[in-house]
Amino acid sequence: MDDVSAVPVPQPRARTADPGAAPDAPCGSAPDATPASVSDVPSASASDSTGSRRSLAAGLLLGAVGATVVLLASGQVWAEGRAATGGGALPLTADGQDVTGAPAALAIVGLAALVAVFAVRGAGRRVVAALLALSGLGAALSAWAGASDSTALDEEAARTTGDAAATIDALTHTVWPYVTAAGGLLILLAGVLALRFGSRWPTMSGRYERDGTPRPRKAPRTTPDPDRPEELWKALDRGEDPTREG
Repeated sequence: MDDVSAVPVPQPRARTADPGAAPDAPCGSAPDATPASVSDVPSASASDSTGSRRSLAAGLLLGAVGATVVLLASGQVWAEGRAATGGGALPLTADGQDVTGAPAALAIVGLAALVAVFAVRGAGRRVVAALLALSGLGAALSAWAGASDSTALDEEAARTTGDAAATIDALTHTVWPYVTAAGGLLILLAGVLALRFGSRWPTMSGRYERDGTPRPRKAPRTTPDPDRPEELWKALDRGEDPTREG
């Protein structure tokens, strides 16, 4: 028994932690949620800026084109007919201004409101945008109603023939009233865009307004010290004697 030596029992080796591996999660624990990417915020702001620019361009284009269409189409011939006279039939025509002057007047109001949208902000911008939309709606409705109106031709027949009872025969209407109504709808769409996205649009007068912060005052100009070396050299350059008493 004395010759028997004790043999050391091998112990299990400790696991070396891998610095690149994630630590083992305890049993039953849920995996950590992946944090949100910080780049989502800039991308969202960039998309908002792009949408604001697109709505601004669309609103300007729709408003300008719609007002131009209304002004041009309202000056075209809307109705044609013939007035019966003693010597036969007298052909007569009536343009949009003769039938109704409302679309052209409302188109001018719409143009003014389109410009004013960029001159105001807040509640004033919403009011002007609503005026823009209403002017487009009014222009479209008045043009649509004038598409079947014969009053202007009846008045023209009475004035031309000198007979107050003169009537119009073979009355026809052109496509121009409907073109005018389409221009009014474009102005209406511009107003809707201004109501929906106008709060994000820039303000024309914003860059010219003071923000109320006091501006820094300029430092008072100090009298140069004649004993400083640079002042002595400046006096010599001017041809003066710096050692002479003033």
